[in-house]
Amino acid sequence: MSDNDDNVVSYQPGTSPRHSIEALVGFNVVDGPDIWIEHQIHNLAKDPWKQEAIQKPPRADLDRYFLNIIYVPSRSDKKIVAIPLIGRISYLTKAQFRLYCKVLDIRNACSFELKMAFLLKKKKLVFIEIIDAFSGLKSSVSRVGVPGRVYSPKLFFKILTNQLPGISREENLWGCIQLPLKVRDIKGLVELYGELATCCKHTGLQDNVPGEYKHNLTIADERLILGQKVVERNHGPLSKEFCKSGCPPGLRAVLWQQILGLEITDKHYKYFDELRNSVLEHDLLVDKLITKDIHLTASNDDQYFVFEDILYQVLLCFFRDIEVLRHFEHSSASPPLAAPRGKEPQTDTLVAYPPAGVIPFHGFTMLAAPLSCLYEDPVPLYFTFREIYCRYWYRLHTVSSHTQGASALALQFELLLQSNETRLWQHCSVMGIQLLPIVFKWLVRAFSGYLIPDQLFHLWDVILAWESVEVLPVLALAIVSFRRDNLMDVTSQQAAEVVLADITAIRVIPLLKLALAADKNRDRDY
Repeated sequence: MSDNDDNVVSYQPGTSPRHSIEALVGFNVVDGPDIWIEHQIHNLAKDPWKQEAIQKPPRADLDRYFLNIIYVPSRSDKKIVAIPLIGRISYLTKAQFRLYCKVLDIRNACSFELKMAFLLKKKKLVFIEIIDAFSGLKSSVSRVGVPGRVYSPKLFFKILTNQLPGISREENLWGCIQLPLKVRDIKGLVELYGELATCCKHTGLQDNVPGEYKHNLTIADERLILGQKVVERNHGPLSKEFCKSGCPPGLRAVLWQQILGLEITDKHYKYFDELRNSVLEHDLLVDKLITKDIHLTASNDDQYFVFEDILYQVLLCFFRDIEVLRHFEHSSASPPLAAPRGKEPQTDTLVAYPPAGVIPFHGFTMLAAPLSCLYEDPVPLYFTFREIYCRYWYRLHTVSSHTQGASALALQFELLLQSNETRLWQHCSVMGIQLLPIVFKWLVRAFSGYLIPDQLFHLWDVILAWESVEVLPVLALAIVSFRRDNLMDVTSQQAAEVVLADITAIRVIPLLKLALAADKNRDRDY
């Protein structure tokens, strides 16, 4: 592909992103659905725009800059995009409250076990030792003993499946999740991820085959050249559409930031420095919880142990960031509260603790660890992780009726298993084997720690490109189907766990394509 291809057609930000991607390579635009979002500009605050426009230097693509600042809130602000609010079903509200109480009990027990207040000012000598080297923070936080327990997805699953009398679902009489929630069947998922099922030239599928547009190049080389042009355009919808066919590894970091609407500036570095200073000056009880989790997960993982230092920097700052609290506006959960020392716990004295409103569970570190493979600088790593968490990951460990919540994803897996793998479902039912407890830990951690980073990134590409985590139960179903022959031979829960214990050899994109292309009316033979 020559450099002159840039002159074939000029990119217009107001056009369909899919059409614009094809126009970048100088080919005729094929007719297709226009996925351009309908912006509700009148709902957006005008003053922040004016301030940003004054601070932004004049440039030729200023129109694209304004389109980006429209695109970002239109995808994240639920007051602008017409997305149904979280339903407060009575049972789910009670289940979330039980989880809330359990988490608070663990937090308070850790405080008693370590004989440590929720917040302590660091001693002057310790502060002087680490003020010049934030990367040495690990050795500082490790001096104090770590708590004996961190709440695990197993506790979450137990609360989620502890049904109340009268709660049942006729379609899922055998399964663990007995909730009357509406979730997509395989036909609805094919409609959602139709492009993924039909696209033959996908990064991560067959990278050495001839390109789609330039047959003298491999698909990997062609996607890289095209991806560079997309990055130069710096437009969120265009980057999101490009990622539906996979991200070139070298461009994934910047493409994800464009999709999330992140543009790291000096303001972000200053904000991160403020969080860092808070870490240096004060000890939080939650520091011990995340320290233990890092020791138990990333430090013992062959892929991520080398990033232990940067994970300390990012996660210790994360739990002090009050901006994380914004995700509670769209969640049925509430942040844990505590009263400052010397004050009675009353409505007007309670504050979120930790400041981010999130208490880490076992495996929380693995939601951030893969990003350390993409970003060497902790600042872009931090803000990318924070944005992904506040959009997607928080739903994976809260109880709600949202279609992308943990309960809906678990129910969706069980219903997909019954409709798509009927023979396997019948075998498991006869043998008393439940596959959801095995799969649930994959869902809560978005498969991080279970897939190798390369394959995990392909999965997360799909999540960001389609703005949905509903692909997680689809992949879980595909893996179970792939191991069906082995599972048909097992007769106990323990044997089933052994069959599904190691999925590191799984290739994500081929399995997703098989799952979405399968005929739901008959059992599949892979």
